[in-house]
Formats: sequence, C-alpha cells, structure tokens
Amino acid sequence: MTRNSRLKDHHAEQRMFGRRVVAATLVIMVLLGALFARLFYLQVVRHDYFSELSQGNRIRIEPIPPPRGLLLDRAGEPLALNRPAYQLELTREQTPDVDDTLARLVALGLLPAEDLARTRRAIMARRAFDAVPVRLQLSEEELARFAVHRPDFPGVEIRPRLTRLYPHAGVGVHALGYVGAISEQDQQRIDVSKYAGTTLIGKLGIERNYEELLHGETGYQQLLVNAQGRRVDRVGVKAPDLQRKEPIAGNDLYLTIDHKLQQVAEAALGAQRAAVVAIDPRNGDVLAFVSTPTFDPNGFARGLTVPEYRALADDIDKPLIDRALRGVYPPGSTIKPFVALAALQYGVMAAEDTRYCRGVWQFPNSSRKFRDWKKQGHGTVDMHKAIAQSCDTYFYGVSDQIGIDRLHDFLVQFGLNQKTGIDVLGERSGLVPSQAWKKKAFKKKELQVWFPGETVIAGIGQGYMLTTPLQLAHATATLAMRGKGFQPRLVRAVRDSRTGAIATLPPHPLPDVKVDDPKYWDTIINGMIGVVSPGGTAVRVQAGAPYKVAGKTGTAQVFSIGQNEKYNESQVSERLRDHALFIAFAPVDDPKIAIAVVVENGRHGGSTAGPIARAVFDAYLLPHEAAQAAAPIPAPAAPPAGGMDE
Repeated sequence: MTRNSRLKDHHAEQRMFGRRVVAATLVIMVLLGALFARLFYLQVVRHDYFSELSQGNRIRIEPIPPPRGLLLDRAGEPLALNRPAYQLELTREQTPDVDDTLARLVALGLLPAEDLARTRRAIMARRAFDAVPVRLQLSEEELARFAVHRPDFPGVEIRPRLTRLYPHAGVGVHALGYVGAISEQDQQRIDVSKYAGTTLIGKLGIERNYEELLHGETGYQQLLVNAQGRRVDRVGVKAPDLQRKEPIAGNDLYLTIDHKLQQVAEAALGAQRAAVVAIDPRNGDVLAFVSTPTFDPNGFARGLTVPEYRALADDIDKPLIDRALRGVYPPGSTIKPFVALAALQYGVMAAEDTRYCRGVWQFPNSSRKFRDWKKQGHGTVDMHKAIAQSCDTYFYGVSDQIGIDRLHDFLVQFGLNQKTGIDVLGERSGLVPSQAWKKKAFKKKELQVWFPGETVIAGIGQGYMLTTPLQLAHATATLAMRGKGFQPRLVRAVRDSRTGAIATLPPHPLPDVKVDDPKYWDTIINGMIGVVSPGGTAVRVQAGAPYKVAGKTGTAQVFSIGQNEKYNESQVSERLRDHALFIAFAPVDDPKIAIAVVVENGRHGGSTAGPIARAVFDAYLLPHEAAQAAAPIPAPAAPPAGGMDE
C-alpha cells in the first residue's frame, strides 16, 4: 500500500458527503414546511382576523364638535346663533415643515402676516394630531384660491364648521360677551379632550360664564383614510362598519334681558360714553344691561387681525370696557336717599326737622367751606325738600352726625362696597370708605388719619366713594321694594338640548334691609317722587307719564376744585366735565323696573341722564304704540319753569 492511499479514503468521504446532503435536504424541507405552515396559518386560518387589522390601520377617529347652545332674550328672540363656515386647519403631524407651510399660506394671502407668530404658537401648543385653525372663516374667493394650490399643502385641510353669529351685532354685547379661538391660556383652564374638534370658546360675559352649559359634548366618527392619512371614498373598498357617535348640542339659555328694551336704551345713549342698567326689583332680573360705545362681537368669532384688535383696544372711548359692570364712578347725589334713610334709622334726623341752607356749610370754628350746587342756597329745608332739590348743605350736616363708620355699615346693606354676585365675571366691588378701610389702604401713618371733611363729602357721594352702575341699579331696586332685595342675574332659564325641557332658575333673595319704622321708606320714596315733581331737579322725567316715578339726580365731579376756584364747564375739557347720573323706579305703588343711568362727562343728571331713564320706562311700561308716541323726550336747553337741574 502506497503512502497516498494510506492518507486518503475516497469511499469514506463520499459516504459522509451523501449523509450531509440528506441532512441538509431534510432541514430545508422542515424549514420550508414550517414556512408554508405559517403562511397557511396567517393567510388561511387567521385570514379574517388580520384582514380586519389591516383595515383598522386605515381608519382614523375624528372628533365631531357639538353645536353651541343658543342665547335667547326673555321673549325667545335669538341673540346668539350658529352658522356654517369653512375653516382652514393644519395638523402638525401631517405637515412636513410647519414654518414653510405657514409662510406659503401668508404668500397666498390666506393668513395675515401679523398673525403668523400667534398662529404658530397655537399650533405648537396643541397635540401633534390635533387640527388647529389657521383661519376661522374663509370667503368663497379664498376657498377657490386654496383649492387650486391644495396639493402643495399636505396636512392643511378645509373643513366645514359651525361658527358663532350675533344677529344684532353690538346690541347687548357687554352682557352676551363673545367667543374666540381657543388660546394657550384657555387650554390651561379646560379639559382639552372635551374640546377636540372645537375651535371657539367663550371669552367674556355670558358666553364665558356659562361655557360648560353652552359647549355640549363632543362626538366622533371613524373615517377610512389612505396612506397619507387623507379621507377616501368607501365605494368598492371592503372595510368594517365605521362607527359614529353623534355630538350632543349645548343647552340654550333664556336671558333676563329684554332685547327691545336693550335697543331703546342703546339708542337713547347714542354715541355717549355711558351705561344703563335696568332691573326688575321683584326678582333681580336684569332687563337691560348697556355699556356704550359698543363693538361688533362677530369680528372675534371670525378672528380679528392684530390691527383690528389694536384699533379696538386703543380707541380713546374704550368700547371693550364694560362700564355697567366694571366702570366705577362717584355716585354723587344719587346716594342722598340712602343717606337720608340712614339718618332716620340712627335717629340723627326726623323727617320734619328743618335746616336752613345758605349755600355753604362749615364746621364750627373752621374757615373751610363746603359749597352747595345752588350758590344762593335752598332756604329752609326738611328731609323731603332736601331730597327733592338735592340740597348739599343738608346732607353735609347729616353725614357728619351719622359718622363715616355708621354710614358705611348702613350702605353696604344695599349691596354697595361689594360685588352684587351677578352671573358674569369681572364685576368690580366699588368702595364705601370707612376708617378701617383707610388704615389698610394707605401705608404712611399720616395718610391713615380719617378727617371729618371726608365724612362730609361722602354724604353727597364724593370723595373716596365709588359705585358701579350695576350696584346703583341694584340698590335702587332694593329701595323700591322697601328693603327686599334679590341678587341680579342675566340668565333666567335653561333649555335642555336632549329633551327640550325648560328649567326656570329661581330668584335668589338677599337678606332684607330692616328699619325700625316702615314709615321711613315712605319718607324717602316721597322725597324721590318730589325729585320728578314741579320744583324738583328732574321734573321732565315725570311730565306726561301715565305712571308714577320716584327718582334721584346726581352730578359727580371728575376732578377737585380749590376753595377759591369756581367750576366753569364751558372752560373745561369735555372729558373733565362732571358725570351725569340718575336712579329711579316705577310705578311707585307697584315697582316693575328700577334703573341707573351714568353718562360720563354728561354734566347734569336731570337734563342728560333723566330723559334716558324716561325713554326706557316708556318702552317697558307702556304699550308699544304709546311708547312710540311718548319717546324720545327732547332735553330742553334750559330747565322748565318751576324746575331745577342738578
């Protein structure tokens, strides 16, 4: 045997190779069998299951925003409705480059350049899969323009939405409020999940305060989409049944406001910077809630541009300010009936007690003079005449005798120095000063001292004393009801969107203002009747009216006048002239309406504010035809014979 044959066995190698081939073949066959078995399992056995999953990957859940509840006046007149509109919306996760997309929308004229930064912040503040409005309302021309360029804007869609419509524009806007786009601040106070698909939210007034009732509940629908996430037609496509949950509309609110009365009051005020609040003293229903100038809330619903908003915010007349709720003014002489009632209650002055008015009042052994509005004085006056002719010197002495702390304690019972609790946000509390208040208000000890002269001027509604028109109307309503008051309100009933049932909200009574003798009320009310009677400061308010009015004029100084200075309104800038005020209720024997009117820089309560109250009274208390014939009442250039003006 050769050396090579001893080293290599060809037969053995062939047998080993054969065995390896057979083993590899078996392994491959097993693996192929497993693969085919798996494929059979997936495609045959589990076909229905995985087919359903595949279809599910093509389904998108889209929220359906609910229709917002309506706002209706006390007679059912619509004050806030919904109307269809087309919105331009962007979904961040479907948009490759948000900044570039927004820039091209600006170039296309579909997004104002000044709104670019704000819109970007709104998009980034929302979840990536949320559709964020870029424009709330598109015109037909804008719709057509975007349709042409639609393929160039992935992630941007035009969607039909319901938007808010205020059919009467600015009428009652400060009570109604308005809706606007959901901001970053709004997102912090709401449950974002409940507002999926919703682009508008209440910002002010009733729209804000009753947001939860007005909004409703969001629904949803399943949509079949393509690989790009766009909705596709189901025709010819086998897909599972798509689910849909209908949204639940918000509840409708019936307001206490009388729309026709609101229109009359706003027309009577015209272009003046003013406020009117009319209340039903029997239940606290606010019949008219007026602040002028007004503005059109529809602009906020469609989305104001920055220049448009700036024009409103920078307007010298401040139309965005709710003067009825947030305007604070010295009440002037409108406070005198309440001061007189305090004098009776504290035993400081009896109704028949008289004092002589010579046109000035002084503390004993003091040279400081407190002047009456009537330079020559009123002569001998009792409480009735002091109220009817608004004698300042009478109330200087009375308030000095009462003292500021007792006066404060009595006036707060009528809702002054505190919020009335009306059902809108933003109310201011006004101020009825006291010694304790002054100590807290000023840091320097020398400024914390209460001076007797400050009590004296508080007695005629000047000095530190401040009230809102709403507070004055509420106090007047309580006086009309002889101490029985109700919390003012703007919503009287709610209509359930599911059942249609209307739930009336009960009035909210407040603690009674109690006096020792019911005749005290008669004394004060008779004095207020004297205000609108011959010899009073607002005789024209009662003239020719078939109902009896009780009222009080007021004139509030805008700036202080020195001892030796004389006020001459003709030489004073228009915005530095006195404010004109008037409070009243009617009919005296069965009060149905109480009112407060404040006209900034209106000069005289009797000639400026009084006729406005009369126009409102006529519109509410007289039949329509009679009211048309009685109003408006022209304000004569000079007081009529036998009458005066304060």
